[in-house]
Amino acid sequence: MNILVVGSGGREHALCWKIRESKLVDKLFCAPGNAGISQVAECVALGVDKLEELADFAVANNIELTVIGPEAPLCDGIVDVFAARGLKVFGPDKYAAQLEGSKDFAKKFMLKYNIPTAKAATFTDFESAKKYIESEYANGETSIVIKADGLAAGKGVLVAESMLDAIEFTKGCFDGAFGKSGAKVLIEECLIGEEASILALCDGKNIVSLASSQDHKRIFDDDKGPNTGGMGAYSPAPVVSDEVMAQIQTEILDNFLRGVQEDKLNFRGLIFVGVMVTAKGPKVLEFNVRFGDPEVQAVMRRLDSDIVDMLLKVIDGKLADCDIKWKKEHAVSVVMAAGGYPESYRKGDVITGLDAAAETGAVVFHAGTAFKDGEIVTAGGRVLGVSALGATIEEAIANSYKAVSKITWNDVFYRKDIAQKAIRRKNNGK
Repeated sequence: MNILVVGSGGREHALCWKIRESKLVDKLFCAPGNAGISQVAECVALGVDKLEELADFAVANNIELTVIGPEAPLCDGIVDVFAARGLKVFGPDKYAAQLEGSKDFAKKFMLKYNIPTAKAATFTDFESAKKYIESEYANGETSIVIKADGLAAGKGVLVAESMLDAIEFTKGCFDGAFGKSGAKVLIEECLIGEEASILALCDGKNIVSLASSQDHKRIFDDDKGPNTGGMGAYSPAPVVSDEVMAQIQTEILDNFLRGVQEDKLNFRGLIFVGVMVTAKGPKVLEFNVRFGDPEVQAVMRRLDSDIVDMLLKVIDGKLADCDIKWKKEHAVSVVMAAGGYPESYRKGDVITGLDAAAETGAVVFHAGTAFKDGEIVTAGGRVLGVSALGATIEEAIANSYKAVSKITWNDVFYRKDIAQKAIRRKNNGK
């Protein structure tokens, strides 16, 4: 069959890489793709916002399965556009995609269906929000979380370390720092614990979790500095013990499925649940309606089943027939970024050492790369995701950083502590 993947980042490279392994694939296209994706798929010069043009391409090229990578086209209604043409597409429709596109919509859904989450209040004007922040600190809060309601590429969230920081960030939201995404602001209590990422397939009748993983959102080691789209990930995440996973299944995933059914949401895709494992059990930080990046890189390295068969069963409402298998090895993916990210950064620097890194056995997923004068150059903030397996988490870490050491460009930057939380948890016997 012919398959189209929509997107241009590390997530889409990981998906294309795994899809390419399937015996069900004849031709694989990616729109718009990147320099790395071009090695496993035919790249098509169509942006992710060209919904009708993408549907035209799918019809013209007999595309039998389309996989949407990023959140923006899902929230813009690409599934609705494709479905109107009779095309099979993996992902929720525009209305259901509000579970990611609006944090207020998601919070109301969680509360309605008894999904454990943080206490929160929503505001549409700065003065009301400011008064609420001041009252929270007056009542003894030492840290609160400010979230722009709409999509902000992972950057519209602040864990405020002071009341002044909270007020300043909130004012920025209403002043247009995140465009229309900041016209509404969610203010939450700050949950204390350790984060984990749960990816789960949902066909509207069943919900099945994939292997657990953990992201590293902050730019610097020891979780310091501003949030990013993600600086690395590993799988499995030991914080998600069997006991914790059982709670996540019954209290979060089962209730999510009940909500999908009772609200009659058209959700045939993947729900990515950001979870904080607190002393009182797992609580939901956020919903995303697509594969997490870089989590998907680590998870795809461990997947031992045909992903195309899985995706088709989700679309066809036959997820109950899916037997998903996993490699026993651990996976670690380290993001290599352009210096200055997540603020301003340069593009166009020549990347060297990619072949040497591949010779170590790691897989290098391209996130922000392009071809220039016959060479691969940087073209984004997060440039590469270097992913390796290992029989132990220590071995996976060593293998990933060995490959990272082979790659360089001007002002390259990466965290040095990816997956160290797993080591500490293992050493503490928890």
